[in-house]
Amino acid sequence: MTATAHPGTAGPAALPTSARDHLWLHFARHSAFAEADIPVIERGEGVYVYDTNGKRYLDGLAGLFAVQVGHGREELAQAAAEQTRKLAYFPLWSHAHPAAVELAERLAADAPGDLNRVFFTVSGGESVETAWKLAKQYFKLTGKPTKHKVISRSMAYHGTSQGALSITGIPGAKADFEPLVPSAIKVPNTNFYRAREHADDLVAFGLWAADQIEQAILMEGPETVAAVFLEPLQNTGGCFPPPPGYWQRVREICDAYDVLLVSDEVICAFGRLGHDFGAKRYGYQPDMITVAKGLTSGYAPLGAVLASDRLMEPFLHGHNIFMHGSTYGGHPVSCAVALANLDLIEGEGIYDHVLANEAAFRATLDKLRDLPIVGDVRGAGFFYGIELVKDKDTKLSFTAEESERVLRGYLSSALFENGLYCRADDRAEPVVQLSPPLICDQSHFDEMEQILRVSLEKAWQLL
Repeated sequence: MTATAHPGTAGPAALPTSARDHLWLHFARHSAFAEADIPVIERGEGVYVYDTNGKRYLDGLAGLFAVQVGHGREELAQAAAEQTRKLAYFPLWSHAHPAAVELAERLAADAPGDLNRVFFTVSGGESVETAWKLAKQYFKLTGKPTKHKVISRSMAYHGTSQGALSITGIPGAKADFEPLVPSAIKVPNTNFYRAREHADDLVAFGLWAADQIEQAILMEGPETVAAVFLEPLQNTGGCFPPPPGYWQRVREICDAYDVLLVSDEVICAFGRLGHDFGAKRYGYQPDMITVAKGLTSGYAPLGAVLASDRLMEPFLHGHNIFMHGSTYGGHPVSCAVALANLDLIEGEGIYDHVLANEAAFRATLDKLRDLPIVGDVRGAGFFYGIELVKDKDTKLSFTAEESERVLRGYLSSALFENGLYCRADDRAEPVVQLSPPLICDQSHFDEMEQILRVSLEKAWQLL
């Protein structure tokens, strides 16, 4: 009998072909690889990743907004190995294991207010799904069974499962999967660069945007609205910071109509904005926080919902049970990696490092404003978006054809070929997003700016 050769046995050169023939990539046009190789990233070290040809790329997106402490951290690999040898797997179904207990206690201690209960998941989307289900059941158990609707912002991303995708506010991400879960309402986001209301007054614009949440609650009926899902700083569209007073007004509105405030911090928690939780940066108190990504620096899949004592209280009595869970939520190895990751973040002063360097990062990116294609640079911490335009004075954006030709046809691949892994996106306006590992310094900011400059100058010539 002839032995069957396994994929990859011919060496790294065969991997792109095998990937093209067998891998189904996420959020990817496979037609783009009909005559081109799929890039295969083989290893990472610090703020860089390397492909199978040995070429180095600066990881300007922290993998996917996740690798806070950088690639190749032996401490995290060691934590996974030690936990695997001790207890590789056991579920949290009416049982516990030490790593989950310790991590839950640690997250509860760090979270703002009385978010003392931690429900572990596997991913950010699952955390959002969990939070919506919890909100609906909570109100049923407390005598308000008609409160089931959720409000979120236009163009906001909250996940791809049927419930989380319903909360997501990106029309193009939803159309192929409709009908979705009903009762998800959208309100304006905080993109001040594109503001039509109060375009000359940031504070007034923020209060107007917050008040649109109240208007949506009143339109739907307060007795039907369970929760508002918002990111501290919205990702999709290119990093929309909250205007001053926005979050405080949102909290007032939620309190007035007994609506739960869910802070979706899948991206923003664990240092992306220079704090353990984005809610602390902007000074508001959520009823729930959803997390994932940076909790383990991406080294293992893990998410969580941090919930207030109020939400747990009905489940402490009688036969009430939250009929929700998953096989791998709170996986022992993932929890052990998360604990080691939080040790690194705290021990190396990562939060202080981000706060001390965010102004320099922003100033370096602001140099790109001299390019005619750069309309706006916005964000906070180590999380920025660069909006691209055809005309700075009028803020005229790309046409669909120009986005296809310039953004997808050139810029995305050019940035990567020039040594920068980041995201060029046009789900709202055309933007380049940057969210590098939190260990970056000025040399890395300069490298990003130089690659962006060369690539954007050529992109302008192609318009």
